[in-house]
Amino acid sequence: MERKAAVFGSTGLVGYNLLRVLDENRNYHEIVAYRRNLNGSNPFQKVRYVEFGANISIEPDTNDVFICLGTTMKKAGSKEAFKAVDLDMVIEVARKANQAGVKRIIVVSSIGADARSSNFYLRTKGEMEEELRKFDFELVAIVRPSILLGKRNEFRFGESVGIWFFRTFRFIFVGPLRRYRGIDANDVAKAMIQLALTAKGKITVESEVLKQIADVYYP
Repeated sequence: MERKAAVFGSTGLVGYNLLRVLDENRNYHEIVAYRRNLNGSNPFQKVRYVEFGANISIEPDTNDVFICLGTTMKKAGSKEAFKAVDLDMVIEVARKANQAGVKRIIVVSSIGADARSSNFYLRTKGEMEEELRKFDFELVAIVRPSILLGKRNEFRFGESVGIWFFRTFRFIFVGPLRRYRGIDANDVAKAMIQLALTAKGKITVESEVLKQIADVYYP
C-alpha cells in the first residue's frame, strides 16, 4: 500500500533529510511538508509544501506523521518560548494527528530526555515524551539521537564545536560511551522511516539503535 506522510519541522537538519529520503522511498506516494515560509524552490518530486500556522490541519488520508520540531534557548529567547515549541507545539501536532485518524507518529526527542531531570532542556524533552505516550496511536516512536552530524542551513557555534569533537575523537566512544557517539541526520531520517514502516506500539529508540536500523534501511 502506498502511503502518505506529513513532516513537521521540515526545514531543520533531520526534517530536511527526511524529505529527501521519503521522496526517494517507493512506499510513499506523497509527502506533505509543513513550513512557515512557503517561498523558495521545491527540489523534490513527491513533496508538497503547506503553510504551518496557528491552525494546524492534517489531511485525513495521512498515514504517518513525522515530528521534528525544535528550537534552541538562544533562538527562543526564554524558557517559556522554548517550551512553546519543543513541548506544546509537538503535543498539539500529535493531537491533530490523532483527530485526523493518523495511525503512526514518529517524533524526534533527545538523548538523555528525562521529565525529572534538573536540566531544563532534557526535562522539557522528557515531559514531551510522557505526553506523547498518552495518545492511542498504532505507533508512537520516540527517537533519541545524540549530537546530530550534517550540514545545517544556520550556523550554531556550540554545535559546530561538538561535531568537530565527535568526529575527531570518535574512537573513544566505545562500550558504555557508544550511545553518545554523534549520528548523521541522514541515518536518523532513514531509521525514522523504517520504524514507520515496520514498528508498532509505544517505543523509545536510542541513538546507537537508530544507527543500526539505518544500516538495514531499504528504500
